[in-house]
Amino acid sequence: MEPSRILVIDDEIGMLEVCRDTLEALPGATIECISDAHEGLRCLEADNWDLLVLDIRMPGMDGVELLRRARAIHPDLAVLMITAFPTVETAVEAMRLGAEDYVTKPFIPDELLTKAHRALERRSLQRVAQFLERQVEGAARFDELVGDAPAMRALYDMIERVAPADADVLVMGESGTGKELVARSVHRRSGRPGRFVPIDCGAIPENLFESELFGHERGAFTGADSRRPGLLEFAEGGTAFFDEVGELPAALQPKLLRVLQERRIRRVGGRDEIPVDLRIIAATNRDLREEVKAGRFREDLFFRLNVVPMTLPPLRDRGEDVRRLFEHFLAHIGGRRAPPIRAASPDLVAALRRYSWPGNVRELQSTVRRMVALCRSDELTLEDLPDELALHAPSRPVGADPVVAAATSSDTMFAMRAAHVDAFEERYLRESLAGNAGDVAAAAAQAGLPRGTFYRLLKKHGLSANSFRPDAAAE
Repeated sequence: MEPSRILVIDDEIGMLEVCRDTLEALPGATIECISDAHEGLRCLEADNWDLLVLDIRMPGMDGVELLRRARAIHPDLAVLMITAFPTVETAVEAMRLGAEDYVTKPFIPDELLTKAHRALERRSLQRVAQFLERQVEGAARFDELVGDAPAMRALYDMIERVAPADADVLVMGESGTGKELVARSVHRRSGRPGRFVPIDCGAIPENLFESELFGHERGAFTGADSRRPGLLEFAEGGTAFFDEVGELPAALQPKLLRVLQERRIRRVGGRDEIPVDLRIIAATNRDLREEVKAGRFREDLFFRLNVVPMTLPPLRDRGEDVRRLFEHFLAHIGGRRAPPIRAASPDLVAALRRYSWPGNVRELQSTVRRMVALCRSDELTLEDLPDELALHAPSRPVGADPVVAAATSSDTMFAMRAAHVDAFEERYLRESLAGNAGDVAAAAAQAGLPRGTFYRLLKKHGLSANSFRPDAAAE
């Protein structure tokens, strides 16, 4: 059995000595004996223990109350109760609060030793079971990351390899691709016991950034009426996630560089350096190499962050993952509606795949939420498409274009079809405006589209309705 830390609390000094002499027979056991209940509670609050041996009858605070408080501090702590006055009520209450067992004074040393050994063994097995459960759950899924495109499979492999290595990571990708989900996935697989602390570099006012990041001492500035730890201290033992690190103010970049190099911080207004054990993961939608060239980002900070680079592909390059993500969001969002929405027409899915998704996964999720909220039935159809996606739906024939008609689900054919749809859009807009003498309202009505959608499509293709009016040539 692995080495264990055991805390014994009993107001009788002689009983403490008996317990110590008995429990020292456990291999590698470290025994701490306390004769005061309140001091014992402070020991529980200050440290981790594997087993608590606790007398029920003590002055100041009885063992049942101390057990209740111990459970609030350490829910998984193994506990043995000692009593000279055994009653059914006391035993039931102790077991209800989570005591493993109890022994009666005076006891045979072997009885205490056997029950302590069993309690520690059960706790050890419970820890192993919890670890295996986390491992199985982690192997079964990548949190909220969804997709099977080659670039995503390579990303999953990178997460698995880098998570236990404790190296700093830089996650790059367009807005909405899921950079924070990648960071959280790395943290969960890292085995680090501390928190995951997100720090939005674009949302914290510059004049407050240093205090938020490093904390401050009392009196450091006006309004600092007490000491306050910063976000980096809050991430002790865990992971600090710098979202949109390209927005980090220039004055703070050398200070973050020092944290990366030294793993030490100094609060605003403080003199002492505080060691911090944390991993740093940064994310950006900017090209930091270009930011370095432009003088907006320190080169040494970029190289220090870029220990392990990860790049998320945009959704438009992930082919069949659009369908997988749509089904994932529909199951979670549509399933909570009354009545639930659990199906979508094939034409709707095809239209979603043809769209370019400039907002990536975040835009797709928002689109599903909107369609579910406004849907009139228990199935999503083309009628539920938002305006900006409407022209991508196969609601009318597209002529005899063989490429569009023959498009398959492969990434190559998907790209070819998207290009032809764009070409058809522009051709259709030109012909519609010419046929209606540049009248946008009439052209939109003929196309069956809202006027706002028609205007957005004109802007997308760089077209102006004025150039199709009869008087345009004369001007």
